Amino acid sequence: MIVIRDLHKKFGRLKVLNGLNLTLEQGKISAIIGPNGSGKTTLIKCLLGLVKADQGSITVSGQSLNGDWAYKKMIGYMPQWAHFPENLTAREIISMIKDLRNGEKNWDEELYHSFNLGREAHKKIRTLSGGTKQKVGAYLAFLFHPQILVLDEPTAGLDPMASSLLKDKIMKEKAAGKTVIITSHIMSELQEMAEQIIFLLDGEVKFQGSVQNMMADNKAEKLERAVAAMMGRYSS
Repeated sequence: MIVIRDLHKKFGRLKVLNGLNLTLEQGKISAIIGPNGSGKTTLIKCLLGLVKADQGSITVSGQSLNGDWAYKKMIGYMPQWAHFPENLTAREIISMIKDLRNGEKNWDEELYHSFNLGREAHKKIRTLSGGTKQKVGAYLAFLFHPQILVLDEPTAGLDPMASSLLKDKIMKEKAAGKTVIITSHIMSELQEMAEQIIFLLDGEVKFQGSVQNMMADNKAEKLERAVAAMMGRYSS
């Protein structure tokens, strides 16, 4: 479980997170949504330890972040666009990441095989398509059996088959008790997978609840329409 309390963050005079409170439960898929500039990226960076909050606390499985790096071993992160050293092959990058974990051997190779990455692994990263780079990023996020998965636009750039394979993997990990956090602009995807929706606006949580409740509250049959209604309501 991830518990966030009274989180504040400013960049200069720009207030990005404004006393944010949030609980992300184990064994559930939580989707963080909101318009550009709502604080989604900063919240994720705080969770990953890439940005230090000005005020407030984040605890992961009861462990306070507070500058400690050890909790990061519990997190698998898939950025929207992974940036790898372009002069290395995919195989060399995978080997390097494995070496950085001090010889751990308990690897999750499922996506490597289902994506058929072995066919592309000998190629330099700079020669790979955007979709194949996404596949490499997805594989690395799941590689060490993390208890928490943070997936930023995970299906962006993937073809329909790869997207389906990845969504199946996400649901499998959720069923195994993993905590999954997804950001995505594809509302149909979130409606399909997410159990909890967190709607951010101006660095505050404006809604936290089930997909069904969000649609019911906004008298919408689709999540996309519900989100649009909320955005329109708060901007008026």
